[in-house]
Amino acid sequence: MNQPNPEKTARKPKATQKAKNAPAKAGGRQEAKTGRAKPAPKAQAPAAEARGADNARRKPFYSRTRRPQQKQKNGSAAIPMHIIPLGGLGEVGKNITLYECQGDMMIVDCGLVFPDSDMFGVDLVIPDFTYVVQNKDKIKGVIITHGHEDHIGALPYLLKQVNLPVYATRLTIGLIKNKLEEHGLLGRTKLVEITPRRKFKLGCFSIEPIHVNHSIPDAVAFAIECPAGIVLQTGDFKVDYTPLSGGPTDLAAFAEYGKKGVLALLSDSTNAERPGFTATEKKVAQSFANLFRRADKQRIIIATFASNIYRIQQIIDLAVENGRKVAVSGRSMANNTQMALELGYLHAPEGVLIDIEQLNKYPPEKIVLITTGSQGEPLSALSRMAASSHRSVHVGPGDFIIISATPIPGNEKMVTKVVNGLLLLGAEVIYESMYDVHVSGHACQEEQKLILTLTAPRFFLPVHGEYKQLKKHAMTAESLGIPAGNIHIAEIGQDIRLSADGLETGDPVPAGAVMVDGLGVGDVGNVVLRDRRHLSQDGLVIVVATVSADGRLLAGPDLVSRGFVYVRESEELMEEARKLVIQCFERCHSEHAHDWNSLKTRVRETLSAYIYRRTKRSPMILPILMEV
Repeated sequence: MNQPNPEKTARKPKATQKAKNAPAKAGGRQEAKTGRAKPAPKAQAPAAEARGADNARRKPFYSRTRRPQQKQKNGSAAIPMHIIPLGGLGEVGKNITLYECQGDMMIVDCGLVFPDSDMFGVDLVIPDFTYVVQNKDKIKGVIITHGHEDHIGALPYLLKQVNLPVYATRLTIGLIKNKLEEHGLLGRTKLVEITPRRKFKLGCFSIEPIHVNHSIPDAVAFAIECPAGIVLQTGDFKVDYTPLSGGPTDLAAFAEYGKKGVLALLSDSTNAERPGFTATEKKVAQSFANLFRRADKQRIIIATFASNIYRIQQIIDLAVENGRKVAVSGRSMANNTQMALELGYLHAPEGVLIDIEQLNKYPPEKIVLITTGSQGEPLSALSRMAASSHRSVHVGPGDFIIISATPIPGNEKMVTKVVNGLLLLGAEVIYESMYDVHVSGHACQEEQKLILTLTAPRFFLPVHGEYKQLKKHAMTAESLGIPAGNIHIAEIGQDIRLSADGLETGDPVPAGAVMVDGLGVGDVGNVVLRDRRHLSQDGLVIVVATVSADGRLLAGPDLVSRGFVYVRESEELMEEARKLVIQCFERCHSEHAHDWNSLKTRVRETLSAYIYRRTKRSPMILPILMEV
């Protein structure tokens, strides 16, 4: 039987994908004691058939190591599990995945994503929790891979709707506590500390955290074992053989599960387009040491992510070595630094850390300032420094500024604006790839291959990335011998049914994006965004008039322009527009068109046509009629 194309089946709500290497009922002999079927003779992978007979004779790497998945003892259909991604696919951020087996549910991660430039006024974008709320009685808890915003940022918004226990490592819990305290949820939320290699249970799920390297300490992958089989979810990871702390990624644990037999692997795809290996953090340490020597007589300001505890520790160590004091700027940076010091993830000798208000007490060459704003965020500390609006820090020619981060796609213009502002003030700025001042926290292709080879999954689901990254990761998996029919690029909200019998996709569940604007959650939708986009492009013209009950114009009309034209310089245009509106009211009165909606529509159409003819612009036109 030919294998279906996974990309095509992903678009069909009830498409079915049966793996060719599933244990065949006719080809295997049932063992009396274990109820485990012996594997049938290996079939050719579809990809190999397409390449010709020579390649077809090659065995995929995993077929030599994986054990057959266990079936029911009575020979009936295998127990299924459901994996439902509610975010993190086709996008960078907003990671959240729902698992279900035998009526029990759990959630892995609960992140947010920052708005695009066309989401005017929106502060944050979080997942749609509709399906989670509908099934709140089945959900046993939330488990978190690490403490970055795209994995924990939406937790407060979820916990406001559903009270669930949260399981995370020590540092991640510290970061979560800061968030919950801001939202007034800390007292009512159960936080459970987990450690690598120590299993815990949630309903029918047995979960083992596995230590992985990332750009933040205490990151873990999860081995999720349930009656349907074993699923591995890597979270964000890389393989660093010389990490600054915590030891390398626990490859032995991945290999152990590979020998047991992994039903499915969900793996980080962020760097799937990059060949080779991700550089070690020690490369950054050496580069920073050279830059500190170069800035011997200058004040050093370093912008980095507030959660990058490794980078902050590197900076503190170099400051101590060079006889400098360290201050931090930015609310999130100050909170995270204080929390990491209290938990023992950061270490600084007595007297090295000073308050930002004490900067002027020391000569500039004795100061290192760590700040937020590496992505050019408009309200961040570094952006305010570039605009000369920071309360405590005034940038000038004696400053040496290092932006220790790579711009997230879409943030390049904001970062460039900040760099230009700092350069105009006379500072020396090191940014982007001028020096090795940043390394990624995500695995490149060779590291992804290593995890795929060690775990030997029967099914592979690339996650955490835009579609082009998911597709590239899928191609990498196929190049290692995983059949194309066993690789599935999922969509947000898709119900993926996995079992020893195969992979199927069911009806999608409610999922998507919810926008947070100020205190409002979900009250800004596509219609509001469309209006904001319209206002940002062409502005607004308001028509105010007083009308009698029979439609006769009594006063006005007055035209008010906002974001369209400067009225004092366009008096002729506005006067002509006013005359047209008067004529429109007169026609409506003579035609006995007294309906309010009809009046407003005709005023809007008349004015819109005239303005476009004169200016080639289409401002939003808002008639306000008062009846007397």
